[in-house]
Amino acid sequence: MLSFYSLIRACAIGFTALASLPLLVQSVCAAEVFPSKPIKIIVTASPGGTTDISSRALSDILGKELGQNVIIENKAGGAGIIGIQALLAAPADGYTIAMGNIGPNAINYSLYKNLPYKMEDMEPITIVIANPNVLVVNSDFPAKTVAELVALAKANPGKYSFASSGRGQSIHMSGELFKAQAGIDIIHVPYKGAGPALADLLAGQTSMMVDNLPSSMAYIKAGKLRALAVTSKNRVPELPDVPTMIQSGFPNFEVTAWFGLFAPAGTPKPVIDKLYAAVKKALETPEIKQRWKDLGGWAVGDTPANTKIFIAAEKKKWEQVALQAKIEAE
Repeated sequence: MLSFYSLIRACAIGFTALASLPLLVQSVCAAEVFPSKPIKIIVTASPGGTTDISSRALSDILGKELGQNVIIENKAGGAGIIGIQALLAAPADGYTIAMGNIGPNAINYSLYKNLPYKMEDMEPITIVIANPNVLVVNSDFPAKTVAELVALAKANPGKYSFASSGRGQSIHMSGELFKAQAGIDIIHVPYKGAGPALADLLAGQTSMMVDNLPSSMAYIKAGKLRALAVTSKNRVPELPDVPTMIQSGFPNFEVTAWFGLFAPAGTPKPVIDKLYAAVKKALETPEIKQRWKDLGGWAVGDTPANTKIFIAAEKKKWEQVALQAKIEAE
């Protein structure tokens, strides 16, 4: 039989449990209704590049899948570092995610000694688009082929330049790889994103660029840029007359750029899973499939776990490329 004091204690525990029940229900309900407010995608590059293009193309359809507005916010500069820092400063609740890419999320680890983040600081959601890069020149540039471009550069060391979307991006590393494998002296001119880099290339301020295909495709089709080669293993169906770098005499030149969504580490797994399911469904819509095809890319949409393994492998791969191109960490 319970003593008077045991009975009082049991009642107190019971009242405490009842008092905490609404908080528990509220917590469970909050988790179930995610998202209950708009979601922000931080774009780690300026408008006009593939990171931005893919984010904006995906946002409306993703918003419909999630039942909330998806807002785009560009945080350009610092080879994607500024955007990643903005992501990591946000709460790990799924309401702020970032569209990263091969640069800040794989290449940067081998190019910066004091990088202000680690791979473990982020949880990958999935890769949304992958595509080859393309070696392009202004339509007024005299070279019509890669061989002609190499001959011009060798005859005029230090005269020509290649633009990039910033140090450490695949555009920069592809240019360095071309420079190393061709044995030419060309000057790297970094910009805060592919958009401003393309603007100067179109204006004739720089000589060439190994750009992500989606951001150059419209200019190639309009005749404003001349595509000399793509960096994929096989030709791109949308540009059947453009050879690969392998076909152009560089058997070890193959680069695939990729762009994916990330959340801060510590974001609850159910939230990551819900975001992934919505992105995966958006990537399977006819609108996105056609949009990616028009851009010369393709959807990936692998699971968060598999994406994490893929990114770790990419980090190791680009460490080797940095060594081959003799690029020292800063």
